Amino acid sequence: MLISGKGGTGKTTVAALLALTLAERGYNVLTLDADSVPNLAASLGVPPDVAESIVPLAKNEELAEERTGVRPGEGWGLLFSLTPKVDDIAERYGIKVRDNLKLVVVGSIDASKEGCMCPAIALAKAFLLHTVMKSRDVVIVDSEAGAEVFGRGLAEKFDFNLTVSEPTVKSLRIAGKLMRMAKELGILKNVLVVNKVRDNLRAMQLIANALRNNQLHTHLIRWDDNVVKAEEEGRPLTTLPRNSPVREDVFHLTLKLESLHKRPA
Repeated sequence: MLISGKGGTGKTTVAALLALTLAERGYNVLTLDADSVPNLAASLGVPPDVAESIVPLAKNEELAEERTGVRPGEGWGLLFSLTPKVDDIAERYGIKVRDNLKLVVVGSIDASKEGCMCPAIALAKAFLLHTVMKSRDVVIVDSEAGAEVFGRGLAEKFDFNLTVSEPTVKSLRIAGKLMRMAKELGILKNVLVVNKVRDNLRAMQLIANALRNNQLHTHLIRWDDNVVKAEEEGRPLTTLPRNSPVREDVFHLTLKLESLHKRPA
């Protein structure tokens, strides 16, 4: 499950709450933070000292050298493996959030001092592809903001794309573009998640005017002052009240995704 969207829409909030909700419903959940500024750990409630000590796979030079045969930064012209061993990385480097919820910080596959084909990036990309395609009940990827993920040979491997938008014309149009790109890459189950909604009727009107597509699967998540307060106080999303609007709406989003998963694409 890919969580996409432009910056500032609440993509990480949605990814974290989906992971927590699915775990509560009994799924084995692996979350992958593929953002260049990873903060999914904090949202999931990983202790600050642990979160700050995590080295993203895309920046782990020792592991890249171990698995590809070349240390990042040694220069071009050296041969290194583009298919490194990655099947044990989730167990070795995953952070256990709870018994059936784990986090691996991948980092951005574009962020590297040598570009997107250095050993560390080759390792991160191989792990991401392996994990999405292999045996986990649910894999949730909090992607880099914007359209980069759709141009790196990764997005077409997902069953679902959830594009998170704010309830504004500009944000919705960008979301529409991302969803079209996802569909062109073969992701047939796309859901538009409109976050921070203060007026449901107004939000639906904006969606209709901005996108003009009656076939979209759409889900609204209400504005929630509890999220703002938690962010201001540096608290994880696990501290939100059970009856907070955002938790209730993400719970219903989970039910919608379960229903869509059972239908043919």
